[in-house]
Amino acid sequence: MSNTPTSQFSQAHCLGEDLPTALPKAASQLKLPPDQTIDLLFAFAAGYSPEEFDLNMPSLQKLTGAKHVVGCSCEATIGGGLEFENEKSLSLWAACLPNSKITPLHLQFTRSGGESAITGWPDDLTHHWPEDCCLIGLNEPFEFPVDYLLEQFNEDRPGLPIIGGIASGAQAPGISRLLLDDQSLDSGWVGVRICNTPLRTIVSQGCRTIGDAMVITQAERNIIQQLGGRRAFDILSELFQTLPTREQRIFQSGLQIGRVINEYQDSFQYGDFLIRNITGVDKGLGSISIGDYVRPGQTIQFHIRDHESASAEFSQLVKTGAADSIPKAALLFTCNGRGLNLFQDPNHDAACIQAVAPIPVAGFFAAGEIGPVGNKNFLHGFTASVVLFD
Repeated sequence: MSNTPTSQFSQAHCLGEDLPTALPKAASQLKLPPDQTIDLLFAFAAGYSPEEFDLNMPSLQKLTGAKHVVGCSCEATIGGGLEFENEKSLSLWAACLPNSKITPLHLQFTRSGGESAITGWPDDLTHHWPEDCCLIGLNEPFEFPVDYLLEQFNEDRPGLPIIGGIASGAQAPGISRLLLDDQSLDSGWVGVRICNTPLRTIVSQGCRTIGDAMVITQAERNIIQQLGGRRAFDILSELFQTLPTREQRIFQSGLQIGRVINEYQDSFQYGDFLIRNITGVDKGLGSISIGDYVRPGQTIQFHIRDHESASAEFSQLVKTGAADSIPKAALLFTCNGRGLNLFQDPNHDAACIQAVAPIPVAGFFAAGEIGPVGNKNFLHGFTASVVLFD
């Protein structure tokens, strides 16, 4: 019989209390073996002022004895199978990971002499990285360009998954708060590099395909001019006419474009497309503009998003993700446009995970979600990004 220590996880939350009360109350609810130290603690706080966050959240590391703490302010938290929208809440997620190597990070974006850079890397992370690493992190929404960070990693460390979200609930710079160990921060990106930890990722972009996949034959920057040699607007108009009345209504309010990530596939399904908004159409020029750069030769397919398609996709991806083995815990970063803003019933994403695997789940409603699609990392919207821990 093996004596190798195994990973342990727990989740706790507290509603409607001020932070001096909520922190010890939630911490006392974490159920972990008394002889194990918390290696990693995630904390999400909604409904508190920056001053309350600064004054109280840094005490969480000492209160729990956690080696590493990562967290942020947000507009709504997730705990267990519940999503606490429009409530003052605190959600904690704790992990004992005795076989893992965890490195905390606080990265900053700097500009000097016309050059941009991501700074703050520990010296021991500038060398070789093991193949089983993953980054999980959170960033301030206004001044840290997380898409720039993702582009660097996609180029320098291809295949490395990055999961996380953008702190939500702030309407101006300087209001969002990040937590790293015993520090409250108002800028940058905070997170951890985790190695030697078995995990899987799910990125649900909440859409389903309509029409057929097509190849871009003429484009400039973010403007698609031709698809299959024909004006893109004409293709779009013809597609609209083929749809049933209900889907035409969704088409008018929830039309998206999915760009295929792996062009070498013969067929495409959930997870094969990077979903981007259609930002405009020009009937005269026959073109469509989208929220991304495109080029001739890329394959795209139109998508629509509504609560039914978003629910079906997320449910299917969670079931598929847990098909081979039931995970032990999950972190969930879901868009603040989901929840009751999208679904008819409360707790949709969290409850969906719990229905497949009754495990410790925590997370928050983000102002942007980060996760890999087709082996590359992207910043998403209206998406649920999940880390499943085995």
